[in-house]
Amino acid sequence: MQHPVLAANWKMNHGPTEAREFMRRYLTLSPRRNDRTVMFFPSDLAFSAAAEACRDRSDLLLGVQNIHWEDKGAFTGESSAAMARDAGARVVLVGHSERRHVFGETDAMQAKKCAAATRAGLTPVLCVGELLPQREAGQAEAVVLEQLTLGLAELSTASVASMLIAYEPVWAIGTGKTATPADASAMHAVIRTHLRGLLGEKALAVPILYGGSVSKGTAASLLAAEHVDGLLVGGASLDAEGWSSIVAT
Repeated sequence: MQHPVLAANWKMNHGPTEAREFMRRYLTLSPRRNDRTVMFFPSDLAFSAAAEACRDRSDLLLGVQNIHWEDKGAFTGESSAAMARDAGARVVLVGHSERRHVFGETDAMQAKKCAAATRAGLTPVLCVGELLPQREAGQAEAVVLEQLTLGLAELSTASVASMLIAYEPVWAIGTGKTATPADASAMHAVIRTHLRGLLGEKALAVPILYGGSVSKGTAASLLAAEHVDGLLVGGASLDAEGWSSIVAT
């Protein structure tokens, strides 16, 4: 996987019609590149439309925003990792802050989801990050390391070595506040040190992304920060022109 990794998380935006139009415009603006990895995470209902629209661009990876940890069963409204893989997904977000803090998902759930993803041949992107009160209390590193440790608990070292981590300070998501490049670099260094304890030098190949109110104006400085291997972008990825600018950073 080429660094930097630029990942667009559309959340509950862009239905099928909008997804097709976005991709049409984006493909016009952004030619194929071999020096970075670009990912899209559309909603489940827009996934097929997005996949069809970029079927001739094998350089683009599509993923899903969430999966259930069971392979099948009576879980109304959920989708399994195997279903996502069959639809064409290659990556999956696990433990995004909204899944944790809006829907009440636990670290144990994230561990099960990471395991389910790898069983199905999906690459998990495990998201970790602290709340503002936790940062202000000096607990940020402890919170992130606990989420990381518990989230990886059911994976082999080989699986950990082939996944991605996204650091998204919750206080900087959708608030307009962005962690400084120094903030991002410091926490990414903590994550990298933990991964080195598990993987040795192989940890250097695990992309660690920053996410949290990233914009065209902040993308370059964040990507230039030490230990920052890419960006997980929400609102700023919804506009084709703006997203193509970030991808070109």
